[in-house]
Amino acid sequence: MTDYDVLRVFCGPNGGYGNELGVVRDGSVMPERSDRQELAAKLGFSETVFVDDPERGLIDIYTPTLRLPFAGHPCVGTAWLLDVPELVTPAGVVGTRLDGEFTWIEARAEWAPPRTLRQYATAAEVDALDVPPPGEWIYAWAWADESAGRVRARAFPGRDDGIDEDEATGAAALLLTDRLGRALNITQGQGSQILTAPQPHGWVEVGGRVYLER
Repeated sequence: MTDYDVLRVFCGPNGGYGNELGVVRDGSVMPERSDRQELAAKLGFSETVFVDDPERGLIDIYTPTLRLPFAGHPCVGTAWLLDVPELVTPAGVVGTRLDGEFTWIEARAEWAPPRTLRQYATAAEVDALDVPPPGEWIYAWAWADESAGRVRARAFPGRDDGIDEDEATGAAALLLTDRLGRALNITQGQGSQILTAPQPHGWVEVGGRVYLER
């Protein structure tokens, strides 16, 4: 088995929750895309990252069933792990910074895969949702405290690949921030925390806590 690290990204204030991420630090051991896709499916994380150049921050991202040009929690986790000023993805160059307990990335909404952002009237309605049938990638959200920018959210990828609900989703948080045009403090899944802030010229920062699980 290829060596890989497991991180939890977008952890809650107490260090719990977060979305697991697999990172193969030496992508040269598995250069073929088909082999990478096979490993990502075998590991079963919502995303697995292959690092092709750790000094430049060149990375390659896979779900269990497909390759992604950009994804939020893989970029935040890999930025923390490599501690580099930027990551190079097929979508574009992602700025990164570490600020205390939070790791931040800066990206553009158009890099994120399409998502259905579905607003509900209350956080309780979001909490009560059942997993919808496969077919549509749904980000269900509601204001927990609109004046404070606090959001309750859950994410349903709908890919029928074993990931029925995504515990923490940076790309969807980026899209929601871009749509609303304001900084957000998102509680997603069982207790993950995602912070966001719109930046000039169409950029959005997304940040969270990262822990090395194994």
